[in-house]
Amino acid sequence: MSEMNKWSSIPDMAEQQLRARLADAAKAAFAAGELPVAELPAFGVEVPADSSHGDLAANVAMVSARAMKCAPRQIAETLLGHLDLSDTFFEKAEVAGPGFMNLFYAPAYYAAAVQEVINQGNDYGRSDFGQGEKVMVEFVSANPTGPMHMGNARGGALGDSLASVLDAAGYTVSREFYINDAGNQIEKFALSLEVRYLQHFKGEDAVILPEDAYQGEDIKDHAVAFAEQVGDRYVEADSDTRRKALVEFALPLNIDKMHRDMDKYRIVYDEWFRESRLHNSGEVKEVIDILRQNGLTYEKDGALWYKNAEVLTKKLRAEGKSDKDIEKLELKDDVLVRANGNPTYFAADIAYHRNKFLRGFDTCIDVWGADHHGHVARMKGAMDAIGMDGDKLQVVLIQLVRLMRNGEVARMSKRSGKAIQLSDLLDEVPVNAARFFFILREAGTRIDFDLDLAIEESASNPVYYVQYAHARICSIFRKLKEEGIAAGAATPADLELLTAPEEQALIRFLAGFQREVIEAAKSYDPSRITRFSMELATQFHKFYNACRVMGEDEGLTRARLALCDAARITLHNALALLKIDAPEAM
Repeated sequence: MSEMNKWSSIPDMAEQQLRARLADAAKAAFAAGELPVAELPAFGVEVPADSSHGDLAANVAMVSARAMKCAPRQIAETLLGHLDLSDTFFEKAEVAGPGFMNLFYAPAYYAAAVQEVINQGNDYGRSDFGQGEKVMVEFVSANPTGPMHMGNARGGALGDSLASVLDAAGYTVSREFYINDAGNQIEKFALSLEVRYLQHFKGEDAVILPEDAYQGEDIKDHAVAFAEQVGDRYVEADSDTRRKALVEFALPLNIDKMHRDMDKYRIVYDEWFRESRLHNSGEVKEVIDILRQNGLTYEKDGALWYKNAEVLTKKLRAEGKSDKDIEKLELKDDVLVRANGNPTYFAADIAYHRNKFLRGFDTCIDVWGADHHGHVARMKGAMDAIGMDGDKLQVVLIQLVRLMRNGEVARMSKRSGKAIQLSDLLDEVPVNAARFFFILREAGTRIDFDLDLAIEESASNPVYYVQYAHARICSIFRKLKEEGIAAGAATPADLELLTAPEEQALIRFLAGFQREVIEAAKSYDPSRITRFSMELATQFHKFYNACRVMGEDEGLTRARLALCDAARITLHNALALLKIDAPEAM
């Protein structure tokens, strides 16, 4: 059989063997004059929905019918007559229906699949699929003027797990948090702090907080803390001086809390990138100048505008969209520089994404809330407009989360009486449960987060169910150790004794882990790993309930212990991608 490299996958090797042997069978049939000589077309190999139809199915005969001018069934039966499965992972082949070729794994396949998991250990599931391509995942990037909310909680779990999946799939990954410490939101933050500070000394009736200011209690808390530290020193100061001092006091506190919340949530960023850096370095001005030089700006009402509608119309026409379809989109232009001379958030955002690509990232992935849907096309278009490749910017949109308690929507925190924030959630729900629940469904699916279920210690709680499977396996080995039993390592001959349906179903599932990680990376969907871990726990419980691990046959006992260990390793690695604990006892 073929030699295995570091990141080899037994399913991939089996498929390669099948393709090679079918090609050899076709050559033999041509040589014998049993089939017309023709170039063998590309054909598909897939796992049948019904395992009784084989472990792999090939449509080679179906796609060859035109080239060979023969009925698919005749081609399949002819190929079957020349198919040599010796020294492969297959023991037999059958022709089914109009000409499908169904292949069945030999015991050697199951033995090799178990051994592969054990040999690779903590590396099992990893691959070099991404070929080291540099990818940045930017996620959460919450506004630093206030506490983080449930959207940030879901975005954090999804973004962090996506980065882990991409890393396991062979990409070079960087995690980044974008701090919006400049622009309108900081001006509003300063105004809000100023009013609350003055109210502290003069009373709320003396200084009115504007309706569009930040109304949260956190603003009031910052103002009081500032007043306690400096007294009334800034009450008579000019507004600019007062606001500057307040922001310099409060903003670092908010950013520090973000760091602490993310640490508690098990998220560690490679870079905390400040928007102010783009303004101070002149990069915002640079992108505005590039757009101006490219003839994509104009002045109106004292402001500088970006020709977003023109850029996107041209892009959509190139993609084959009709003018009628484009008209329905009601594309609009965007302000780059306001009449007061200040660049907009959009201008800074263009500069930020340009900065990402200039740092050498091949692909930049943003995790945004669903309310940013309309921003996706214009940001991709803007990248094209400044000479970057907009197609290398990928955006994952996350839908809303509803927190549920006692079957009803939980709108307020019991502790503070305010809307539930990320820090409130992590005080109430274990981090393992929070992360698992937020990654349970695809990003584009709305979810109900059941606060009661998240802390329940039962099989109804999905994270508990998966963790229990891991702990159950660990208890088997702990009991052996306590009883002084040394089963020894399973040999290939021992592993070929794993022939029970539940054993082989579990092994087939384990063997698919690497492919599942790759598919999760390709689709930017780490929820595939969450669901994989749940199904793996189910498959293990079925095996454990059907097959006695410690039997009278020593070889079969060693083999089943090896299978338990392979399941443990795979569960551990799946949970590790999600940064969820794999406990040895529960």
